[in-house]
Amino acid sequence: MNVTDEWGSRVTEYLAYRRSFGFELAIDGKQLESFARFASQRGAKHLTLDLAADWARDSTRASQIGWARRIETLRGFAKFQMRTDPETIVPPRKLLGRGHRRLVPHIFTELEIKTLLSEARLLGPPGGLRSATCYALFGLLATTGLRISEALHLTDADIDLCAGVLDIRDSKFHQRRYVAMHATVSSQLLAYTNVRNRIVCSRRSDRFFLRENGQPVTQRQALYALRAICERRLDWKPRGDYRHHRLHDLRHTFIVHSALRFYREEADIERCLSALSIYVGHAKVVDTYWYFTGIPELMNIAAGRFQRYAEGVPA
Repeated sequence: MNVTDEWGSRVTEYLAYRRSFGFELAIDGKQLESFARFASQRGAKHLTLDLAADWARDSTRASQIGWARRIETLRGFAKFQMRTDPETIVPPRKLLGRGHRRLVPHIFTELEIKTLLSEARLLGPPGGLRSATCYALFGLLATTGLRISEALHLTDADIDLCAGVLDIRDSKFHQRRYVAMHATVSSQLLAYTNVRNRIVCSRRSDRFFLRENGQPVTQRQALYALRAICERRLDWKPRGDYRHHRLHDLRHTFIVHSALRFYREEADIERCLSALSIYVGHAKVVDTYWYFTGIPELMNIAAGRFQRYAEGVPA
């Protein structure tokens, strides 16, 4: 077996092993296949620190974080390789620095969400389905905090409009959960269903959100519509660290606004945050904490609580 075939076989064996446990590894798989080609071109016999670092820096996305994340991807493969090649070196996690940092998302205000939905109703073409689809989709994301993939994979069978419940069957890490909706959300989805069924003559998918030709809406199309409204029609500039508005910002917004409501109502915060974590499909409550952003309303409440604490006022 030549070097090219050998590295390709090693990666294929590793990916098959990991996927047998349910991991998809869509992005990791492509990166490791890239590493196999790189190692083959170098004529490498073993995975060394120099080989790992050179491949990580060979990324077309030239950033320190991107390089560090490539090292993290390679570590799992390296550990697997040590079983058959004891000369394999597992690169340290921070060989090229930290691979993660939290970028501040854009948190929509309530007025911005209302404006966004109003503008979604005006999207063209006239008489088409795009405006109704975007209005219903963006509204669903803003009121339930669903991941965009979860929303776009919904089928008619997953939505019980009478009970007001969504069946999220294949979420992140292949989890399943039920998501309750407010009655107003159910009524809007019912209205969308009526418009969709009237416009779409021939369905080519069982997905809930469709285009006029009966094909399902893609994430790329939804993102294009969001940015068309926010950045071209309304000339909004995103607050935070991202250059453009993202669909995922609506999930961040839902979680932050939910926390704000808990604090305003002076509820049992720990219990409420635990319930919120389950509702949005997080495996651990600390994953929900990652979504918190210090908007002015939350910081005002925190400042007031600290002042009462400093003055010795009972909570």
